[in-house]
Amino acid sequence: MRPTGRLHLGHYHGVLKNWVRLQHQHRCFFFAADWHALTTDYEHPQQVAEHTQDMIVDWLAAGVDPGSAVLFVQSRVPEHAELHLLLSMITPLGWLERVPTYKDQQEQLRDKDLATYGFLGYPLLQGADILAYKATLVPVGEDQVAHLELTREVARRFNHLYGREVDFETRVQAALRKLGRKQAQLYEDNRRAYQERGDQEALAVAQALIRGQANISLGDRERLLGNLEGGGIIVLPEPQPLLTATARMPGLDGRKMSKSYGNAIGLREDPDAVAQKLRTMPTDPARVRRSDPGDPEKCPVWSLHQVYSDDAQRAWVQEGCRSAGIGCLDCKKPLVDAVQAELSLFRERARPFEDDPGLVREIIAGGCEQAREQARETLDEVRQVMGLGYR
Repeated sequence: MRPTGRLHLGHYHGVLKNWVRLQHQHRCFFFAADWHALTTDYEHPQQVAEHTQDMIVDWLAAGVDPGSAVLFVQSRVPEHAELHLLLSMITPLGWLERVPTYKDQQEQLRDKDLATYGFLGYPLLQGADILAYKATLVPVGEDQVAHLELTREVARRFNHLYGREVDFETRVQAALRKLGRKQAQLYEDNRRAYQERGDQEALAVAQALIRGQANISLGDRERLLGNLEGGGIIVLPEPQPLLTATARMPGLDGRKMSKSYGNAIGLREDPDAVAQKLRTMPTDPARVRRSDPGDPEKCPVWSLHQVYSDDAQRAWVQEGCRSAGIGCLDCKKPLVDAVQAELSLFRERARPFEDDPGLVREIIAGGCEQAREQARETLDEVRQVMGLGYR
């Protein structure tokens, strides 16, 4: 997540709730993408560090747990930059120029000079962010799947260029012997079924067999996985999209909640300011007077009821608004109560970190070291296969 400062309810319902769920199902890496922030805001870097600290406090208040996931800052793990550099040596320029967001953002951000290498190359830096950890799954919405494909293409090209060893076949046979006769035969039967008939189920069975072996090295595991598809070592696994349902959190004017639209409610915003924002939300323009009936479908307040209200509450809104049985302030009151209750928990959980910034720095430092440990292993292997393994 790019550090843009304190987060709002759109971030919580759209991203953070999902992160909290995923951290108990997978080994997760969540990082503040401060280098990415510079791709479009390189002229104003003064607040990046402060925004990063504020953003991570909001993650912690939302329930992201440094004991369950790795939380770190991108620029504190220089292996991201080195892998980005090495991958740039093999990435065709045309691949970057055809990334859908490249021209789209240039159009949307015409007030900024984005004719920079950093902006052109940021999708490759995103790829390095993923590949440095040999990530198998990346949580994305459907609109981001095409973006992830660049990372997959780069990993595929890297493995094609460098995932070959002079004695690859000999090493594969040696690795098979470590499996034992029955397991090795099962592997070979499924490998042939896939390579001769394209049997995807056989490929999945063989992959699961290899990944479940605890008595072989990481290198042997990668050789056997690469051999299944007729290639070499899989140095950088191709990450798969983990499609996630992304909740669209409506803003105060009915559009998607965004700070740039001025329609957001901050996770730690002052209670009086929150109440004032909700009470003054625009409503159905047809309800000029209290006695005028309205249509909830034309009212931004109804969008928030769909997030915070149960079926009975929503039925009350529909009936009361259409019959003019309730006024707009009546309709807003349960929303004010629900949002205030949710935000009071955020403020309570954030308070220890606000009172002790050193605690946040300790969490970041610990996460950065965990991330570097994993990324160093990947970079050691990448350097070796690229001929940079000097002794």
